[in-house]
Amino acid sequence: MMQPNILITGAAGYIGGSLVTDFLSSSSALFTKEQIHAAVRSEAQAQALSKLGINVLRLDLGDEESVVGSLRAHDINIVIHTASSIEPKFALHLITALGKRKISSGQETYFVHTSALSAFYEQTGWPRGEFADNGPVFNVEKQLADSYPVRKTDVAIIEHAEIRGVTSFVVIPSLVYGKGTGEWNRLSVVIPPYVASSIASKKVYKFAENTKVSGVHISDLTALYGQIVQKILQQEALPSGKEGYYFALAHDLYSWEYLDHLAVTLHARGLVSEPKTELWASDEAAAKSLGVPVQFLQTLWNSGENITAKKPSEIGWSPEWTKDRFLQNIDDEIQAVLEEDQTKSSLIDSLFQAAKA
Repeated sequence: MMQPNILITGAAGYIGGSLVTDFLSSSSALFTKEQIHAAVRSEAQAQALSKLGINVLRLDLGDEESVVGSLRAHDINIVIHTASSIEPKFALHLITALGKRKISSGQETYFVHTSALSAFYEQTGWPRGEFADNGPVFNVEKQLADSYPVRKTDVAIIEHAEIRGVTSFVVIPSLVYGKGTGEWNRLSVVIPPYVASSIASKKVYKFAENTKVSGVHISDLTALYGQIVQKILQQEALPSGKEGYYFALAHDLYSWEYLDHLAVTLHARGLVSEPKTELWASDEAAAKSLGVPVQFLQTLWNSGENITAKKPSEIGWSPEWTKDRFLQNIDDEIQAVLEEDQTKSSLIDSLFQAAKA
């Protein structure tokens, strides 16, 4: 059994921070607290995570020399990358470092990348119709890579890892909900802004299309990462590289359904004026209210995929949260927004930067 050190990037983020907490609370004998390393950007984030008693690294992922030196100094063999699904150089620097680590240590190294389901939306150029995760996902992504940055990053990662001899996996979260458990940002970037917008406007708005999406609770998502890491540590064979796509699709969900539940629950709290939804007047009005560039509006809140996911269940992933459980507990989403600081997520800022570019 392997006993390598594990680095989680984006450890101050919603997914990365929840992963750190999940791994630390794990009763697994496969790894210890001392093996967990967290990469963050700022001193404030480093201080917040340091109280967990783990190794916290302030790491500039854009500096390849620094990344290579840090992974070598801390004997990192597994990287779980949650810092960015758009910027390829962060991931490529980490993979280069893992490749060098493999050569110097003679040990296998592994890279688990967090992608985005938007790469597989028809609205971003993915082909129409049903698509299974055991099909030619990589080949289609490669053909369409230049048309969407997330796809281009996925392809670059898989190809670079193959060249460097690093075993790679791509995890694709769907609509992630639930309050995170990390030390910094505990809110996702999909439902919380919608809740905050509804409270501010005293109304819950919806798009004209009742879009079918897939959802996953944050605890089920971290469990999928944990399942992959467990298989790695037990040295079990796993689909990887061009076959290593893991879609975290726990259940289907229709947008009108959860927004109707949100309206009723917000009204019961006295936070909106009506227990029903209304249509947005325009995309521009929706983007302004939700606080995002208009060109990313449909991708974030009004798009869905037609992916059939088989691989996660084949490696033992069994989500505990269903659609009914989510709808019954939608008040949790409201309470999380009321309790937490929404300004701690950096994704929206990165979207505005991308819009300017």
